[in-house]
Amino acid sequence: MKIRRILATAVAVAVTTPAALLSVTPAFADSKPAAEAQAEPTIEELEKAAAEAQKVYDKAVAAQKAGYEVLETALSDEAPLAVAAKAARKKADDAAAARIAADQAVTDAKAALAALPDTATDAERTEAEKAVTGAETAAAAAATAEADAKTAATEAGTTSDDARVAAARAYGVLQKAVADALAVKTAADEALAKAREEEGGPDCVPANLRATLTGLPASVVAGTSTTFSLRVKNGTGKTLDAVSTYAYVHATDASGLKTTDRYMHLQWSTAASPKWHAVAKDYSIGIGALKAGAQTDVKLRLTADAKAPAGNGVVLTSADYVNKDGSCGGDPGMDTSAFTVKAAGAGSGTTGGSGTGTGGSTGSTGGAGSTGEDKTGSTGTSGQQAQGSASREASTGGGLASTGSSDATVPLGIAGAAAVALGGAAVLVVRRRRAGAGA
Repeated sequence: MKIRRILATAVAVAVTTPAALLSVTPAFADSKPAAEAQAEPTIEELEKAAAEAQKVYDKAVAAQKAGYEVLETALSDEAPLAVAAKAARKKADDAAAARIAADQAVTDAKAALAALPDTATDAERTEAEKAVTGAETAAAAAATAEADAKTAATEAGTTSDDARVAAARAYGVLQKAVADALAVKTAADEALAKAREEEGGPDCVPANLRATLTGLPASVVAGTSTTFSLRVKNGTGKTLDAVSTYAYVHATDASGLKTTDRYMHLQWSTAASPKWHAVAKDYSIGIGALKAGAQTDVKLRLTADAKAPAGNGVVLTSADYVNKDGSCGGDPGMDTSAFTVKAAGAGSGTTGGSGTGTGGSTGSTGGAGSTGEDKTGSTGTSGQQAQGSASREASTGGGLASTGSSDATVPLGIAGAAAVALGGAAVLVVRRRRAGAGA
């Protein structure tokens, strides 16, 4: 049957998957003890192992899909074996009804014989006796037929149930094969990524690429939104291919002990991409290319939930770049702007800073790269993620001074915690992955 062939194929793939995994694993297995040490695999070998692991995983997923179809069919009431079992049960039910009718016929025939009057002729009595005999013969045959039908129904039901159990067990094997293949694939991918990172690349250097905040009010009221500006200026003297700026908001309650970040939401917008976009989870906003001496503005909008408690907050920003030749760097410090958080209904805040941000590009960058559009933003971000938060070092020094209103002083603790959350918000002579060199 077609179902059996599919099931057999699926199970065969599941059974052979472990062997395929074993053929892939050695390329990225943990190093052996010194006595058995072998040369570390090359990038090419790890790439091949990762590709093989991907193939094994893909096959396991395909087999699981086929196994699910088999299981779904086996569990369906329309499955051939299920239909056959249903028909057998119907036949057994009919045989039981026939046997009951035959037994009743015997009872009726015997009653008719007993009811014959004394005046009945011998012929009438003989006929009644024949009726009883015939009814008893028919009843015996009906009983045999019923027993046979019940046996057949039981066997058909067992066959159907066995097929369902087999399909379920086979699917369980396929699920485990997928899990095993995924584990190997993940290990292969991680080994390759680690090797690429350790292979090294150009050093990222401090650079005159500044991100500055302006226009953030000294206070933000819960349940309201406020708009301000983030300006990125390229003072490096050369065109930067992919610039990203980072924006992060951190807040605590009045005690400074409880983080209230979940009540704060930061969005960005530019003239070329006027819709509001939520700042990504890595806090990056892709700017794209930025010519020497050029600057670009990004409009930011901070929204405080109505349930935000009174307390203190700070917005931090930084910028860095990755060029097509692999060179990279950025601002070794970060710009901060502090504010207080007022409970809902406390009234609007006052604007601190110069408030010169317009939300549009003010520099000549040679195209849309400086506008922060999603497309170029993703290009700029890909390289940054390679040298992302985990690879940047914190630099809290003088860069933590508040640029907002003087009455919105932020304790060192809140600024320091925000800096850590932002991943340091600074690029300091860190190693970057060669994989991001083409970003």
